[in-house]
Amino acid sequence: MRALLPLLIGAATLLAQTPPAAKAPTKAPAKSPAAGPSARLLHPALAKAKAPDLFRVKFTTTKGDFVVEVSRDSAPLGADRFYNLVRIGFFTNVSFYRVIGGALIQFGLSPFPAVSKAWSTAPIHDDPVKLHNVAGTITFAMGGPNTRTTQFFINLADNTPYDNDGFAPIGKVTEGMDVVKTLYSGYGEMAEQPGGRGPSQQRTTNEGKAYLDKDFPLLDSVKSATVIFPEPVAPAATAKKAPAPATTKK
Repeated sequence: MRALLPLLIGAATLLAQTPPAAKAPTKAPAKSPAAGPSARLLHPALAKAKAPDLFRVKFTTTKGDFVVEVSRDSAPLGADRFYNLVRIGFFTNVSFYRVIGGALIQFGLSPFPAVSKAWSTAPIHDDPVKLHNVAGTITFAMGGPNTRTTQFFINLADNTPYDNDGFAPIGKVTEGMDVVKTLYSGYGEMAEQPGGRGPSQQRTTNEGKAYLDKDFPLLDSVKSATVIFPEPVAPAATAKKAPAPATTKK
C-alpha cells in the first residue's frame, strides 16, 4: 500500500512545534478488538450514500466527547466519504496515532489491516479548497492529488499554508475542542517523518491496533462515532390492513 504521508510540505516546521515527549503516568494497555471486522467495512464500493447538506458527528473517545460539523457544500466528495465511514462504524477503535502538540492530530487507520488494505484501493477525487486550515478544522490527509481514503487530521493551530497544497477541510470541531487538545501527545511525530519517534504509519497500516497497543499503549482512541444531526429517521411502520366488513347472509 502506498503510505499516506500528509503535510509533506512544512513537516520540518511541525516537528519544531512538537514538545519533548513527557513521561506519562502508566496506563493499562487497551485491548485490541478480538473479533474480526464486519463485512461492511471490507467493501468500500457499498458505502456510497450521499451526505446531508449539514450534519454533525459525535466522537466518543478515551478522553471524552467532541462534535464535528460538516457542511456538504464545503467539500462534497470528502463530506460523502466521511459520512459513509461514520455510518458503517469505521472509526470504532481507531487510534489517534499522530499527535503533534500545537500543530495537528491525525487518525483514520483501521484497527484491522484487511480493512486498511480494502480502502487503500478506493481513493476519492479532490475537492476545491473552500475552507481554510485554521484551528479546529478537520481535513483529509493525503499523499498527493486524488489520494484521499480514510485518514484525517484536526488542526490544532492555523495551518493555512496547507490550503495552497490542496488540503481541503470538510468541517470543524464545534464542541469539545478542549477534549481534542488533551489527546495523548507524548509520542510525537510518526516514525516516517524526520526525527519522528512515534508510531510508524506503515506498520500501523500493516499490523493494525495490535501493533499500537503493544508499542504505544498510551495512545487515545475512538470508542464510537455517531451521526447526531440530522437524527436518523426510523422506518415507517407498515399500516395494518383494515379488516373487511362482516357480511350477513340473507
